[in-house]
Amino acid sequence: MNAFELYERHVNPGLAGLLRFTGLDKVESHAEGVYVWDTEGKRYLDFLGLYGTLSLGHRHPRVVQAVKDQLDKMPMSVRVMVSEPTARLAARLAEVAPGPLEMVFFSNSGTEAVEAALKFARFYTGKPGFITTQNGYHGKTLGALSVTPKERYQHPARPLVPGVTVVPFGDAQAVEAALGPDTAAVIVEPIQGEGGIRVPPEGYLRELRRITREKGVLLIADEVQTGLGRSGKLWAVNWEGVEPDILVSAKALGGGVMPIGATLCRPEILQIYKTEPLIHSTTFGGNPLACAAGLAALEVTLEQDLPGRALEQGQYLIGSLQQLWNTYPEFIQEVRGRGLMVGLEFTDADIGGLVVAELATRGVLTAFGLNDPKVVRLEPPLIVEKSHIDECVAALDQALAATKVALEGVL
Repeated sequence: MNAFELYERHVNPGLAGLLRFTGLDKVESHAEGVYVWDTEGKRYLDFLGLYGTLSLGHRHPRVVQAVKDQLDKMPMSVRVMVSEPTARLAARLAEVAPGPLEMVFFSNSGTEAVEAALKFARFYTGKPGFITTQNGYHGKTLGALSVTPKERYQHPARPLVPGVTVVPFGDAQAVEAALGPDTAAVIVEPIQGEGGIRVPPEGYLRELRRITREKGVLLIADEVQTGLGRSGKLWAVNWEGVEPDILVSAKALGGGVMPIGATLCRPEILQIYKTEPLIHSTTFGGNPLACAAGLAALEVTLEQDLPGRALEQGQYLIGSLQQLWNTYPEFIQEVRGRGLMVGLEFTDADIGGLVVAELATRGVLTAFGLNDPKVVRLEPPLIVEKSHIDECVAALDQALAATKVALEGVL
């Protein structure tokens, strides 16, 4: 059996079937920058970027070297002494955080970082309730899943964590109306990712901050996907000058080399650690390799002004896609996004699926939103060049033309 067949048998047969449908029944071989190669030697332009993880592209040399250097020293912490990379990354994140988020808990993923945020909110407020948004996505572990209102994912895992209220995204008044005496926190993505790359109305985040502050409720900003430059600012909350009480980061923080999650908090929220230092802990979270990668990734992001680059290249990408929208109005319903977090909404989810498959045959990697399969997401590395964007848009034009021919044949 080849690796794909072994994966299908022993890991996830359903996902393997989906990959086969989209023409990606291949085995990845190696990657560099914005490109990936399969074991048959075919090259793919990566415009998915591991769902926003690969802000620096594949195998950025400074991040790889930082991990190699740390590997030669000490790959894992003994946990009964302090790890220097962990302490230094925490301090650096505190310096660049939006507001006085001076305390950092490290984990291994975005969903773990969300779990920590929910627990810390309950520890601090003594209240059990949370408000989340329709089509929001915060992960699939039990607590994170409870604030991810997707019935398809929630139903098999019920009963979930109680006390969660769901309101429309972008409607601050709905949040205010839903607040109650048991509400610990409001959790929100500054831009919804899996919900279809949805940018909220101007002023939404500021209004949420005003409401939660007046009511004594915590505001949790889930920047797992938007953070570290993807939206055109280092943090997407910076677009409205909002300072959350807790900010969750992951994905791009590991520089595309190591998995890492981080939960940044105002100091008073983690006062519990002074009396209960082991109340929330992890063996592998904040390990030296991951934190070495995070330090290198953060410095590259700042030194090369990748947020500014994301804004410039994102404007070019959106403009190019809008031209395609004019050419294929029967297929494309909307082009939207901010920075290099861009969504292409189709009139039908099946059309989006066909386009993803056609793009794969033309050597371009994309995917649809988990909470909105009508939307194909484009989240290339922030190092992407205009020539790469032109390559992607040309392939997309061909994919749409091929889809049009295929549907005309059916109809």
